[in-house]
Amino acid sequence: MRRTVNVIQRLVWVVPVCICLAIGAPVRAQRADGYEVARQAMVQREVVGRGVRDPRVADALGEVPRHLFLPADLRAQAYLDAALPIGNGQTITSPYTVAFMTAQLEPQASDRVLEIGTGSGYQAAVLSHLVADVYTIEIVEPLGRRAKSLLQRLGYRNVHVKIGDGYQGWPERAPFDKIIVTCSPENVPQALVDQLREGGRLVIPLGERFQQALYLFRKVNGQLQQERLEPTFFVPMTGQAEAERAAKGEEVLPQLINGSFEESEAGKEPRGWFYVQQADVVRDPTAPDGRQVLVLRNMDPGRNAHVLQAVGVDGQRVRNVAVSLYRRTKGIESHQNPDWQPRVDLTFYGEDRAAIRTATLGPWSTDSGWTAESVDVAVPGRCRFAVVVVSLFGATGELAVDQLAVTASARRDRESDGDP
Repeated sequence: MRRTVNVIQRLVWVVPVCICLAIGAPVRAQRADGYEVARQAMVQREVVGRGVRDPRVADALGEVPRHLFLPADLRAQAYLDAALPIGNGQTITSPYTVAFMTAQLEPQASDRVLEIGTGSGYQAAVLSHLVADVYTIEIVEPLGRRAKSLLQRLGYRNVHVKIGDGYQGWPERAPFDKIIVTCSPENVPQALVDQLREGGRLVIPLGERFQQALYLFRKVNGQLQQERLEPTFFVPMTGQAEAERAAKGEEVLPQLINGSFEESEAGKEPRGWFYVQQADVVRDPTAPDGRQVLVLRNMDPGRNAHVLQAVGVDGQRVRNVAVSLYRRTKGIESHQNPDWQPRVDLTFYGEDRAAIRTATLGPWSTDSGWTAESVDVAVPGRCRFAVVVVSLFGATGELAVDQLAVTASARRDRESDGDP
């Protein structure tokens, strides 16, 4: 069985660089830990290099030892720009997303910040370097207790951890200057609106189970003013938010959004896809379907060039899925690294968000005009969703994709409920 990290290792790569200590961070010297080079490389490439301009935010990520917030067997992957499992069906957010969301808060040294979804405690630790106090709530008790113990051991004295349902906020500590939510409800809980001070900022992922976006809200005259930031994919908010979602039901058959890329404006990122890097929708008169295609380009060996999308796939209802597309490749070079080759991965996940296994379409290492590709895949019985990854996986060159589809056939019996 492959774990989540097997997929993530294909998505991200880092190079060394130096960075300064955090400005205004708590007095908490970090000894050399063997991860310093990788940590500063991650900051330079995935934070500064991807447009997070607040130097205090970048410095905070360079100071916090992310590897200590991960299970021991995943620490080697700590400074990849990837979400990784931390147990109890939860994940640690990718470093870029932590930096991006933190920067959107515009943290000030005097701020009191509420975080919903403590998880590993990593986001709270980053905020600890930037604001006066962090109040963080975790509904999963084992995670909350573990994060509280670790934060205390590492000396983050201005972080206050509570076990409870973040949907209700923390009224005893309100109002808050800023609120950050690291799990996804479908709508902003009213309690958080009430607990945000006038003029405050709220950053939160919102949307349906598999189609979400990050939003920035500003509270003006008691009302929230909304700004949509970028597509994303977070664990769902549980507790009351989960009960409301369950009452509406959830798709069990895969429905890929914008697989033909006709629903996006040329020159822009593809609608419906998240974690988009070095990929654009372009007009192409040779497109197999419609007038637009997705093009991924990379000239820096080992750098990210990918798009992702999650789809619902209930293994109790779906027996097989077929992945199909048209692809075109040009100037592909793996630089003698066998993992650096363009392809499409479909990874199945269970209820606990742990990876079950991955099916691959490709890889493609030679120049080719438009070529139809497809693969049929058996769905594990305990699968609950899947993630489609279109990527160069570190190779240089160009990959164009069109008419990408994931289709399913329903299970006809109950005898094949186990994993194939």
